[in-house]
Amino acid sequence: MPRALPEPSVDSFDLTVILGALAEPGRRALMTELYRSPEPIDCAVIAATVDLGLSNPTISHHYRVLREAGLIRTVAEGRKRMVRVRREEMEARFPGLLAAILAT
Repeated sequence: MPRALPEPSVDSFDLTVILGALAEPGRRALMTELYRSPEPIDCAVIAATVDLGLSNPTISHHYRVLREAGLIRTVAEGRKRMVRVRREEMEARFPGLLAAILAT
């Protein structure tokens, strides 16, 4: 049975935490690719697509930081981790933020 990993509620989103998470180039690259991709998508697929040259533990850490900032939702499905951007929630709290930062 799929289970969602812990994440902050919309009313507890913190702009400084979100911007801090996106300040790191590797996380921003992952987030940009997630933002452009159909959802939900397997974490491993995005990590392979972006090809950051980082170890799997480092990539897992980046996903955790993005999730704890409230930017993504991760659902465990067996050994897979399916991810989606929390677009609607982010747009409700900080209109236009993701589009401004991640649009290229």
